[in-house]
Amino acid sequence: MVKLKQLRKIRSVRLAFDIALVFLVFIAVKTYMQRHLVEGAAPPIEGRLLTGELVNLQTYQGQPVLVYFWATWCPVCKLEQNAIDSISKNHTVVSIAMNSGNAIEVNTYLQENNLNFPVIVDEYGDIAKQFGVRGVPTSFIIDAEGNIAFSEMGYTTGWGLRLRLWMAGE
Repeated sequence: MVKLKQLRKIRSVRLAFDIALVFLVFIAVKTYMQRHLVEGAAPPIEGRLLTGELVNLQTYQGQPVLVYFWATWCPVCKLEQNAIDSISKNHTVVSIAMNSGNAIEVNTYLQENNLNFPVIVDEYGDIAKQFGVRGVPTSFIIDAEGNIAFSEMGYTTGWGLRLRLWMAGE
């Protein structure tokens, strides 16, 4: 009976160690992937939405903004697209379709997927380069003063983005 208790304790300690190790590896990989993302003042974004409206990030100063880089060919982006669409109904969202073709192709994708969030087409990745984006999806929360409050590469929940927008707006 004593050996069984010791064996269970060893297994529990081993499991805790394995979980901690996986967590540390995850954090290390995420940190490595995000090393090129810009920090501090947000780079200027100037472009035309698919609706034809001219967008300048400075227009939104005084309120938090979600800047969302995505691609039509990205399977993880597809998991987030409904959350981004929902967030855009209550918050300022500027999405950038990176390396996804021209405006007609991106607009067709949006219509086929019943999406209505605002989109700037970054056909050659020029805007993405300014932000240090090397993979999608990548999200930036810009605070009311125009500074990057949060950045995240990879999947992010809609609630996580809403919470970050709320924190950036305080």
